[in-house]
Amino acid sequence: MSDDAAAIQRRTVLQMAVGLAASGALPGALPGPLPAPRARRDATPPKPTGKPGDFDFLAGEWTIENRQRKGDEWDEFDGEATVHRLLDGLVSVEELRIPERKFSGMGLRILERSKRLWADYWMNSRDGVLAAAPAWGSFVDGVGLWDGDDVEEGKPIIVRGAWDEITKRSCRWYQAVSRDDGKTWDQSWIMEWTRRK
Repeated sequence: MSDDAAAIQRRTVLQMAVGLAASGALPGALPGPLPAPRARRDATPPKPTGKPGDFDFLAGEWTIENRQRKGDEWDEFDGEATVHRLLDGLVSVEELRIPERKFSGMGLRILERSKRLWADYWMNSRDGVLAAAPAWGSFVDGVGLWDGDDVEEGKPIIVRGAWDEITKRSCRWYQAVSRDDGKTWDQSWIMEWTRRK
């Protein structure tokens, strides 16, 4: 299969995934309007600033330098991603690949126009399940923040994904975790993205 044919096939699969997720047909996907973000005692809700094209900066091919915290140490490894802009900028689909870990995943970001917020879903190749509840967020002054609920050792935590340092050739994504309802944050993963030439 040629590179062009592979790219067309990959884009078709990603477009079908977006359609299935939006229709509620994928495992874990929710039919109808997306649920509102959970109110937290000490966290500011996302600002309703979302608009079509907010993720246009991410469309294309990327190499990624990863640093992930494992206890007190930082583990470093390479990755790559292909990101598609769909539906006139209302949807962004990311295919993340980390070959040395034999890992891949899909980030699915959908703008809900009525809320002016972006829903950020995740699916990895290990379990093949689309996250049932998205993280909600938006960009303010060039920085995008998305908070989602999770559980760690039986206790609720907030997991924050953030996009910043955005230029035409590079950007950064990082993840931080709060175990005290948004009062303090510990960085757990940093991705430095560089656009392929």
